[in-house]
Amino acid sequence: MRAYPQLFVILLSLAWSGCQTPRPLTFAPRAGDEIVVAGRLFHTGTRVVTWMDAGGYDAYRVERRFSPLDESGWDKTKEVVKGVPTPNRFGLRRDVLTADEAERVRGGGWDVATLQQHVDQFVIHYDEAGFSRNCFKILHDLRGLSVHFMLDVDGTIYQTLDLKERAWHATTSNSRSIGIEVANMGARPAGLVKILDEWYPRDAEGRPRFKVPERFGDPMIYTRDFVGRPARPDLVRGKVQGVDLAQYDFTPEQYAALTKLTAALCAVFPRMPCDFPRGADGKVVARKLPDEELKAYRGVLGHFHVQANKTDPGPAFDWERVIGGARKLLGLPSSRSEAPKSSVTNSGGGG
Repeated sequence: MRAYPQLFVILLSLAWSGCQTPRPLTFAPRAGDEIVVAGRLFHTGTRVVTWMDAGGYDAYRVERRFSPLDESGWDKTKEVVKGVPTPNRFGLRRDVLTADEAERVRGGGWDVATLQQHVDQFVIHYDEAGFSRNCFKILHDLRGLSVHFMLDVDGTIYQTLDLKERAWHATTSNSRSIGIEVANMGARPAGLVKILDEWYPRDAEGRPRFKVPERFGDPMIYTRDFVGRPARPDLVRGKVQGVDLAQYDFTPEQYAALTKLTAALCAVFPRMPCDFPRGADGKVVARKLPDEELKAYRGVLGHFHVQANKTDPGPAFDWERVIGGARKLLGLPSSRSEAPKSSVTNSGGGG
């Protein structure tokens, strides 16, 4: 296991606190920044709402979350949502387990050490749903899919499953990865960016701000009356999978939260280096990794590195901001290259 100063000790502190026997009938509150890893709690330093908390999103539930309760069960779901093969939206990380390991953990009996041996990728998506409530509705209610984390526009992280579970978010990487859906309306080809105007209207000073259209009702954003603004005011343009795209940036609150979560995950999972696939110029490789490179790759990556038909997290995502910040929290040398960071590249191999 790699040794990280300061943060690693902090992350593990709560996990070892069980050595002290509490008095019966006493309440032990969470600090509110913990993630759940094989039933253990690890601090992140940023707000986390789990599926067990009020206001959370529970991917263990069979019922569709945003349907009338008496119409939300599995029998009705099979009628309404075509092609969903099972009421479960998650599964066992069986592809990476030995037969003995699968038999041992199949009933939920994971331990952190076993999970650490097999999880080595963190896949970043944009949800193209705009906000986390809508993301969960689309994934869970309409598509029968799942993801471990959702990151809303105000920087609130929602954990929907214990990280021991195999979420359904990134095809061939599912069994070895953790996934996060970051709230953002996504990237569009240059001729189709007009649709983004509804979500990013300009204020009196000409600055864009994020606004959920009224037809969606209450977006259930944790920070009430939150005013979100892209980290950069203008559309960010770049190529992903060789296609010219434009996208509004993520919010500063999202970058701050994701940086801390990334540091925490790289500390907890020693087989997951805190870096992304880089080309010869040091910039992110903005295309799908060849199958053999993807199979060998360990670290943080985008959905577009896994599937050729995906472009998330898009050209606006600031890889250096997240990874450089996470490495600083971990006490690691900076990963920043000497090349300008204003764009992505389509050449070179995975780093």
